[in-house]
Amino acid sequence: MSKQGTAPPEPQDFERVLSSMCTVPHPAAREAAERFLATNPGDPTTYQTVAELEREAVATLGEMTGLPDPEGYVASGGTEANLQAVRAARNLAASDDPNVVAPESVHFSFQKAADVLGVELRLAPTDDRRADPAAMADLADEDTALVVAVAGTTEYGRVDPVPALAEVAEDADALLHVDAAWGGFVLPFTDRDWHFGHAAVDTMTVDPHKMGRAVIPAGGFLARDERVLDALAVDTPYLESTSQATLTGTRSGAGVASAQAAMAELWPAGYRETYERAQANAEWVADALETRGYEVVDPVLPLVAVDVPRATVEALRDRGWRVSPTSAGELRVVCMPHVTREMLSAFVDDLDSV
Repeated sequence: MSKQGTAPPEPQDFERVLSSMCTVPHPAAREAAERFLATNPGDPTTYQTVAELEREAVATLGEMTGLPDPEGYVASGGTEANLQAVRAARNLAASDDPNVVAPESVHFSFQKAADVLGVELRLAPTDDRRADPAAMADLADEDTALVVAVAGTTEYGRVDPVPALAEVAEDADALLHVDAAWGGFVLPFTDRDWHFGHAAVDTMTVDPHKMGRAVIPAGGFLARDERVLDALAVDTPYLESTSQATLTGTRSGAGVASAQAAMAELWPAGYRETYERAQANAEWVADALETRGYEVVDPVLPLVAVDVPRATVEALRDRGWRVSPTSAGELRVVCMPHVTREMLSAFVDDLDSV
């Protein structure tokens, strides 16, 4: 608690944040969040206005991901949505010992989900940092409940071959989940095949509080079929509503309202502009680093991984740059909406000087 007369602490600014997948909220999202701070979408019959905003947000997420009649809700983030995908698959599985097959590039939230839900997580080696359908098929069997694809990996921004992984899931009689937590707001403006309209995808994670510019927390969990939500539902005897499919009970009305407001303001033209600027920035910094002799992973999406010595990374951190590595040690530059060309130029200048 602050002592009387002292100023409250200020949050981290974004002037030198280069590895985060969160960003500055859109002004409309910030304003909406403040108006709905005291609302709870977990009790939709009491908080009817925010419940309607959630339906609008889910509908827009469905439009963005090729699903005309989406089921789902605004979650706390990608971890919750990924856990819910595993939980639904486990609950729908015929096997008493279900497993989940995913590429080794999958987000660490699946480790948490497997631990919490008591399912086996099988990780297949990747091919050029993307899921290898043959390796995934080798791990799938009659107990496989879920096959996972990633559309925009957190370390390299890679997009897995979703249609081929849909075939792996079909052969195993399993559900297919696509984790597009970060990539979902940029992939609509590419020629990649990644969503419900491109393949037999059953569930998807897509987060408005990342490239969507909503406030935190505002994730997204989408399902093609109502049976997925039914598999998650529990009775709610003391609420006006009779059942609840979400993982948490009380939820953030601020997150829901901000997600709806951001998407109403930016989808699709604003997000297209954001993607094109971010991709151009990623390609610019990749070229600048490659010109200086660094080994750079080609930016498929607005994320650059570059092989920079650990001592250099520490020196950059000492100068205030907020940067983090991949598991293999490369430095990550994530070109979020707050990242400008001027920021990247200053970063490259500091890299030169250290």
